[in-house]
Amino acid sequence: MAGIVFAVVLMLIQLGFQDALMTSAGVHMAALDCDLILATPQYQYLLQSGFFPERRLYQAAAHEQVAGVAPLYLTGLPFKNPVTREQRMILVMGVPPRPGIFSVPAVNQQILRLRDPEQVLFDSKGRTEYGPIAEMIGRGQPVETEVANRRTVVAGLFEIGTTFGVDGTIVVGDDAFFRLVPGRERGEITLGLIRLNAGADPEQVRQSLAQRLPNDVRVYTRRGFVEHEQHYWSTNTPVGFIFKLGVSMGLFVGLIIVYQILYNDVMENLQEYATLKAIGFTDRYLAGVVLQQGLILSVLGFLPGAGLTVAIYDVTAKATFLPLGMTLERLAIVYALTAGMCLVAAALAMRPVRKIDPPDIL
Repeated sequence: MAGIVFAVVLMLIQLGFQDALMTSAGVHMAALDCDLILATPQYQYLLQSGFFPERRLYQAAAHEQVAGVAPLYLTGLPFKNPVTREQRMILVMGVPPRPGIFSVPAVNQQILRLRDPEQVLFDSKGRTEYGPIAEMIGRGQPVETEVANRRTVVAGLFEIGTTFGVDGTIVVGDDAFFRLVPGRERGEITLGLIRLNAGADPEQVRQSLAQRLPNDVRVYTRRGFVEHEQHYWSTNTPVGFIFKLGVSMGLFVGLIIVYQILYNDVMENLQEYATLKAIGFTDRYLAGVVLQQGLILSVLGFLPGAGLTVAIYDVTAKATFLPLGMTLERLAIVYALTAGMCLVAAALAMRPVRKIDPPDIL
């Protein structure tokens, strides 16, 4: 049972991390109020995004189904912990300081504060290494720190969350962005956010804009953009491969353990199996006995393994702020893998019973 529990926990953890990777890839896009997104063809993920001419965004704004557009500037900069003074890279999202760009109410309610280029909004669901900023603001304590060695005041909080590539996020006004990144040209934007008229079909407008705009930009629906980033993490980085390898290793380890258990049990009772064959029980019936043992082991190992994994998910989610949680679909997949693993091991362990000749044993 302990061996099967280990295999179940390993598979559930790897699949949980893989799902968290896929889910977290879209948390920042979910926080934006847009239907379509313009990006450079070189875009990979938020911190490797490139930029393109801002005029492409205003060319898109001329489309009859476009209700509004907004530029988004992204970069990673060092953020200084206001308590320890240690620095850590943080995602900086620069936008014109006006409501309607974000779908997060807390950002829209406070975004006018970003007209002051020294003020920023801080994601309270970022990693704790950035400092106890949420607690300090909750106590009414002013928070002053530095971003890229420039004085910065945390004017408010919001919640987005972390990803595998982003540990924390701040939102700044566009003037503040160019103050923090002085070498960046204003005409170079990272993403173009496009909001459509009510009732417009995003996919149809996407295709229309893709035909109108030059090939130095790509047009995505919100879902298509998230899928593009998910594809990057799952295929172009070692992370996706490692998670798949972890699941395979869990299956392999569990198969070996269950095979050893059942094989030893069969060998210890080989004389009894020979007796059963001698009095007329078929190999098919005896195989059913061993397969039942395998299924019983799969249930007895799966239940505590699932319970232990839920506890591990809870601890990991609190430590990393990643969207980790158990789902019924994942439980079903892993139990199916566990049952299949145990049945294969049982079939392999049954080989000595098929080969025995009762007169040689009895």
